[in-house]
Parts: sequence; C-alpha cells; structure tokens
Amino acid sequence: MRKISEQAADAFVFGIPFNKSNTKVVIDSNKTASLYLHDNLIAENHMLDGIKITNAGWFTNVTKERLNALPNGVSISQCKGIWYLNGKEWDGSWIKI
Repeated sequence: MRKISEQAADAFVFGIPFNKSNTKVVIDSNKTASLYLHDNLIAENHMLDGIKITNAGWFTNVTKERLNALPNGVSISQCKGIWYLNGKEWDGSWIKI
C-alpha cells in the first residue's frame, strides 16, 4: 500500500485536513470528513452516521487502494473486472460500512 493511501486514511479517520497529490481529506463544519480522489468524493465519515464509500464510477486500482486503506471493514477485491466489497459483488454505489 502506498504511503499516501495510509496518510489519507489516517487523516480521514481522525478528522484532520489532508491534501497531497491527487488525494485530499476535507473536514466540514459538522466535523464530517470527506475523502476525495481526483476531486471525486469517494468516502464520507460522519461522526454520528459512520463511514460511507463509493467508487464514484471509477473502477481503478488507485480508487480501490484508497478505499482499502480505510478501516472498519473495507475490503475490496476484483475478479474478472467485477468488484467485490467484503466478498459480495459491488457496483461501486454509495454504501454504509
């Protein structure tokens, strides 16, 4: 796993702003952390509602890596072009973890 993925995941979990290369974490006034890859929102961490993820329509290795760096039960794999989230086929749409 790339260092940028680990740094972004830590910032996302601990609610710390982060901006490096193509990845950033933004914290809003409600203390919601939003993870962006190439300006596409791929994850949100709500204090009361938990973590939600999406691939924002991008089935790329980098998107998969950034999401896999997150804790709390995110395990994305791929077989024959199909993505699986925690062992179940996933179309990349928003889902609560």
